[in-house]
Amino acid sequence: MHDLQAFPNFSEAASAVLRFLHERTGFDLWMVARTEGDDWIVLDALDQGYGVAVGHVFRWADSLCSRMVDGRGPSVAPCAHDVPAFATAPFAMQMPVGAYLGVPLWRSDGTLFGTLCGIHPEPKSHDLHCQLPLVKLLARLLSSLLLAELETQRQARRAEHAEADLLTDALTGLFNRRGWDALLSAEDSRCKRYGSPACVLSIDLDELKEVNDSQGHARGDELLKATAEVLRACTRQPDVAARVGGDEFVVLAVECDKTCGEVLVARLASALAAAEVRASIGLSPRAASGTLEQAWRESDRLMYAQKRKESAVPRRGKSAMR
Repeated sequence: MHDLQAFPNFSEAASAVLRFLHERTGFDLWMVARTEGDDWIVLDALDQGYGVAVGHVFRWADSLCSRMVDGRGPSVAPCAHDVPAFATAPFAMQMPVGAYLGVPLWRSDGTLFGTLCGIHPEPKSHDLHCQLPLVKLLARLLSSLLLAELETQRQARRAEHAEADLLTDALTGLFNRRGWDALLSAEDSRCKRYGSPACVLSIDLDELKEVNDSQGHARGDELLKATAEVLRACTRQPDVAARVGGDEFVVLAVECDKTCGEVLVARLASALAAAEVRASIGLSPRAASGTLEQAWRESDRLMYAQKRKESAVPRRGKSAMR
């Protein structure tokens, strides 16, 4: 087998490991998959008949690996049908699993990133147990490469933000539409490669035109600047906040699932209200098999649905920023 240090990235190292393990064990399927919420996302696969490919998403709770990680099943099962937790797993009911071998991939903080695992339609001999130390070693090497690459990606994200600083909105200091498009595309590539979660928030001011018409554009500019200050205060350093239209703002929350996104929406709503800014907010997480562009469109749709709902409710008092 080639020296893992010779591989330029995690993806190529993972592919080499899967090829090696296929040759070593004869398993029809080897894969590296990430766990993210309820999803089990295939990052790399060597498949000889199961129809599993990179980007496929399964339910984590349905997998044999979930049962291995929580201790209900072993790392090595030469005859998977003899292990009740494996025999009753929905994954094993969808496709033939005669033998199984899997180990976790851990992050540096001890949390689960995913699994390295193989399955075969027919049972294997008990000699399969002899392969476990090697598979564990390869999993540790892959985890080390992955953690180093993810740190490199975090640094790349910071560099992208610095470059996109040239593409900022003059009034608010947030990214403009060109900066947003560039950063959204770069982050979507990372999400696809590593199975990372992300959310898009669409924020639209409810009263900018009314304020401009009744109090002048200088007052409207104050409203826009106040909104930008709230977005900067409520988002994290790697997140992206942009003004993409007259009264339209967006936020890309990286490494953020739906639950985390809902917390951010609540924080934004509270801060906007405190700043006397009336706004409608839509949230959409990136689907594991989708794109951030699709998430943006969905967050926009949900934001306008909220705006229509709010406009149908009679309001008391005066407009914000009076």
